[in-house]
Amino acid sequence: MYSKKALSSAILAAILAQSAIAQEANEPIEEIVVQGIRGSLSKALDIKRSNIQIVDSIVAEDIGKFPDNNVVEALQRVTGVQVTGRGSGEVSTVTVRGLTDVHTTVNGRDIFTGAGRAVALQDIPASLLSNVMVYKTRSADQVERGIAGSIDIKTHRPFDFSDRKIVLAARGIYSDQPDKIDPNISALFSNRWDTSAGEFGALLNLSYVETNYRDDTMTAGAVFPFFTEDPHFAYSPYEMIPNRYTKEGVGDNSLIWQTGLENGLPHTAGSTLSVGGETVDYLLMRDAIFGTSFTGNRERPAASVSFQWAPNEDLEVLAEGFYTGYRNSSQNAMWFSNTLEHGNGNIDIPEVYEGTIVVKEHQGRNNGGFQSGDYSYGETDSYLYALGAKWTPTDSLTINSELLYQDSEFTTDFFAMRFTRTAPGLDVDYNDRDGIPSIVFWDNAATSVDESDMAAVANWNASTIYDNGGGNTGDSTTFTFDAEWELDGSFINTIKAGGRYENRGAQEFTRGQDASPANATTVSMLMQQLTAAGASGDGSGLIFTVEDYFAGRANVFDSFISADGSYLLDNADAVRAVYGLEKEEVYKTFDIEETSAAAFVTSEFRLGDSISGELGVRYVSYEQDMQFWAEQAAQSNTYDYSEGTNETDKFLPSLVLNWDITADLVGRLAYTQTLRMPEFNSLNAQRYWTDPLTTVPYGTGTGGNPNLQPTESANYDLSLEWYFAEGSSLYGAVFKRELEGMILPGYSTIVRTGTDGVTRPYVLNAPINAGEGELSGLEVGLVYFPNNLPETLDGLGVQASFTLLDSSQQTPVFNEDGSRNGYIESKMSGVSDSSYSIVLAYDRNTFDARLSYVWREEFYTGNEAAIFANPIQFWNRPEQSLDFQLSYDVTDSIMVTFDATNLLDDVYQSYYGEGNQNLFNFGNGIYSKTYALGIRYSM
Repeated sequence: MYSKKALSSAILAAILAQSAIAQEANEPIEEIVVQGIRGSLSKALDIKRSNIQIVDSIVAEDIGKFPDNNVVEALQRVTGVQVTGRGSGEVSTVTVRGLTDVHTTVNGRDIFTGAGRAVALQDIPASLLSNVMVYKTRSADQVERGIAGSIDIKTHRPFDFSDRKIVLAARGIYSDQPDKIDPNISALFSNRWDTSAGEFGALLNLSYVETNYRDDTMTAGAVFPFFTEDPHFAYSPYEMIPNRYTKEGVGDNSLIWQTGLENGLPHTAGSTLSVGGETVDYLLMRDAIFGTSFTGNRERPAASVSFQWAPNEDLEVLAEGFYTGYRNSSQNAMWFSNTLEHGNGNIDIPEVYEGTIVVKEHQGRNNGGFQSGDYSYGETDSYLYALGAKWTPTDSLTINSELLYQDSEFTTDFFAMRFTRTAPGLDVDYNDRDGIPSIVFWDNAATSVDESDMAAVANWNASTIYDNGGGNTGDSTTFTFDAEWELDGSFINTIKAGGRYENRGAQEFTRGQDASPANATTVSMLMQQLTAAGASGDGSGLIFTVEDYFAGRANVFDSFISADGSYLLDNADAVRAVYGLEKEEVYKTFDIEETSAAAFVTSEFRLGDSISGELGVRYVSYEQDMQFWAEQAAQSNTYDYSEGTNETDKFLPSLVLNWDITADLVGRLAYTQTLRMPEFNSLNAQRYWTDPLTTVPYGTGTGGNPNLQPTESANYDLSLEWYFAEGSSLYGAVFKRELEGMILPGYSTIVRTGTDGVTRPYVLNAPINAGEGELSGLEVGLVYFPNNLPETLDGLGVQASFTLLDSSQQTPVFNEDGSRNGYIESKMSGVSDSSYSIVLAYDRNTFDARLSYVWREEFYTGNEAAIFANPIQFWNRPEQSLDFQLSYDVTDSIMVTFDATNLLDDVYQSYYGEGNQNLFNFGNGIYSKTYALGIRYSM
């Protein structure tokens, strides 16, 4: 592959030789001096009012005082922002006006992790931040990616402060699920000096956050059609109905039922199917039920260092470094049980929901099942280095330039082992408690072991191990340059023009192998074999025990065991020896080099005394050179290889009009165009196959598409902002997003032979540019601190927001052979039709407090694999959160804080098909409440 790193190095050398031309990418941030909640919200309103674009923001003091554990949680109180993904001890997903494709920058710089195109917001500690800007419209001088909007994170710099600044902070955060206290500590040191060579400033900001977490889940499996107690003559009672009529050579391969229907198979009482020309009754039943207890420990070290030098009034030079780290070890203890064994009649007459053929509960006999102990360790180190300057050679000309280098590496190791058994029987209710299933295993009185005890080692046999690992890396060299001219004309105030060039590399590596015991082996016997092979201890370390499973909220066993994945990984050589494996080296799966260039021109203008705005256009060009590899068989050292190129270029215009209707009323109108580039791993041309885990007659496959093009969006915005009092405002906006070329899953069926030697159909899932979408909505926000309240109520205020969304997307429907069979219209994934937040604030001289409530309506999250009989769409039930924060100023320099999050402690639930939260319930998850005590010293 052609490498352009030499060119990047040449650019670096050239820029370093020009001390007057390297730049600071954004406008300098004024020092933010606020007092309490009211002051921080007032500062955010000032930023909103003065910006040309439609923006919302959170300033540094505000982030520090929100009762949240990361920036994503704080952002949920911004108007038009929704969050979800509350697992692993933190909220992880943010949407702006319903869309998840949010472009994240740090000080205006594009930033990424590994081979991805973005960085997770929760990877950046709040203690490193000066403020956060949420751009809902986009100027042509900003990076074009992110159709939802852009979030720019500003870090502290020494010239932000008038003199020396020291801030030390520490919090202890207690999480109730793991029952542990975690540290969150940070330190900031900044100073500036006047010298004969000009003014110097230096700043160091350090942070360390540790989180122990535990998430418990329970899930009712997918749905299939089954015969009743009176089946077709060629089949057995309660046997799964195949989707084609064939049974040991009987039949003509005619279609019985269609998989993956939008609304699933008919489920009203009396529904029938035609099997070989015979009309038969059927039942809709789950074939399994399962759950997990996901525990782990995560560490995030981070640092920011900044040097500023102003040798004179015309020149300011900036050198900056930014580091984020990630260390995560997690154990996913999973239990899985078949709830009926197909074709052997081992099921009692089931109970159905009234008026339907959907089975709610039944008994089963001789049920197979497994436990899986999955352990993974992931580690990330990401570094960013920047050298830039701002030069003002004349009063009307400002030149900015910057050279940026990034390097990020992620590595992971994964080890898992299954235990298996056949239970004598069970009672199962797929919806026992408002969407939460229940399962009770039977004991066989004729044996000495209690088979109902899921934590008894004697009940389990050793089974397959999975030994995987890999990682990905990314690096980039970026050069930016722009010049801004201030004009004396009455119409155009400024003209700004510039460009951006980036050379980006992304590579991914993997390894993977699995093996089953050569002979039937109990878990007790395996423990002895591992010890004999050199594993540490007496083998008892193999057992991981989950206690207080699902916190007593379900009719289910209290404890269960799985393999301890950390023990497997620590004793990997001994485990491999027992299973007849050797350590496998990683191999590269893709190597992509992307060059991108952008050029822009914008102009700020004014029409009379009340109308102003910005008109601009941005041209972007992307070119990708790609190589892909896939190992043909484990440890074979032979690979499938492919390569290709891809390119795209676009013109992206933008227009913003601002109208100062009155001194207190501002209107804004904007039209912009943005795009979303495909993820690098979505471009992988190779395919990866997985044999079925249960008796389902399909395997699955995944792959990428090297011909993917970006998703484009045309954006329309109209807003009105009323600043009716000091520090108070009522504002609203209507908006519309029109999307083309949405990247959606495409499906095809491939018949192939699996690793188990069985030839069967495999459903291949690979992305395609197949959809169009539209999102429109209304958002309203309010910040209000009343004046002239009684003394005891002085300082009482409210911050509130409401968002109403209407979304649709055209999702392709596929035939069994993978050919496209039209489109269906659905909601956009992750979009709630409505959401709101209310913050009650109380701000006094020495203390402040706030109680925050956030709610979002149920929302569509994506589609199930198209091989089942249930409705294909996944939906989440409504979500809510209640948080509390209190801070007290002990002295002018010392503050103590108390925070509490997730106080409602809800069960987060999902289901199949809109409106089917009870009939086709699916997943249930419980997450931690947190309580934190903190102290902050500032001088």
